[in-house]
Amino acid sequence: MSAGAIDLRSDTVTKPSDAMRRAMTDAEVGDDVLDGDPTTRRLEARIAELLGLEAALFFPSGVQANQAAILLLGERGTELVLEADAHHVHYELAGVAALAGVQIRPVATPDGILTAELACAAWRSGRYVPRISAIAAENTHNAAGGRVMSTAVWDGLTTLAAERGVPIHLDGARLWNAAVALDAPPARLARGATTVMVSLSKGLGCPVGSCLAGSRAHIEQAWQIRKRLGGGMRQTGILAAAGLYALDHHLDGLAADHANARLLAERLEGVSAVRPLRPETNIVMLDLLAPAAAARDAVRRLAERGVLLVAFGERRLRAVTHRDVSRDQIEHAARVIAKTLR
Repeated sequence: MSAGAIDLRSDTVTKPSDAMRRAMTDAEVGDDVLDGDPTTRRLEARIAELLGLEAALFFPSGVQANQAAILLLGERGTELVLEADAHHVHYELAGVAALAGVQIRPVATPDGILTAELACAAWRSGRYVPRISAIAAENTHNAAGGRVMSTAVWDGLTTLAAERGVPIHLDGARLWNAAVALDAPPARLARGATTVMVSLSKGLGCPVGSCLAGSRAHIEQAWQIRKRLGGGMRQTGILAAAGLYALDHHLDGLAADHANARLLAERLEGVSAVRPLRPETNIVMLDLLAPAAAARDAVRRLAERGVLLVAFGERRLRAVTHRDVSRDQIEHAARVIAKTLR
């Protein structure tokens, strides 16, 4: 990768700003496993408040936090209902099955949005089928191009979970983006969830970290699960300080990321070889239309010209805007993509 490349592979490629690095350097720290790191405790309390839940726990990754949630809420030998292209299904190396002993009950949707009606239709009963023990939902939905789940759809799912007497986990890795897109506080989007995972290392630009939030009792159990998974860390305040800084300074920048995603899609609308899907947040899916188009070959040719994307299937590319890519760079990337793919 060339030093001057425009990196649109993911919003995880961001680098800490100088101010964030200073906050990390100056962080008050302690042993988080032995008696609690003070800066990490502040971050966890802040996340819990933002999500309207009682407590939160800092994790090294969103995958580990997601897996801890299913270990906490699911029951071995039962099923987890979730959208068929959810992160749990494709990008967590079958952790739900390997770690929790839970079987995935995937629900196909036309747009990545799991509704109560679709989830209810997937419910099975009888002595010969496994019982459903939990529901999981994703907002925004990565594989669906950063699609946002509306509050009405989410309320339907939480109502269904309550009626069926099962817990519901919200994979909110990009919940901050959903909140900006819907102009709603994160707590509104998390209302009714049993547990919620939010990432700090995507749109907020932190180097490491996610948090899992829920009731105090659930988070106390999650602490033990995290320890069992090897996620107990020591002077985590160095990392948590980045999260606190981002919450104070980077949330407002997400709207610019969304605007840049829309700009990229608009600039590519007239290119005959590619069809951009109109983004709702900061992810732009680009469908290749030429008969011989192959996503991996397109990724290689674009990289040679200084624009980095990822293949998302055989004939789809994904571009993700973030705080380290400017509007001018998006304009340049659009010109390179158009010229390269024609």
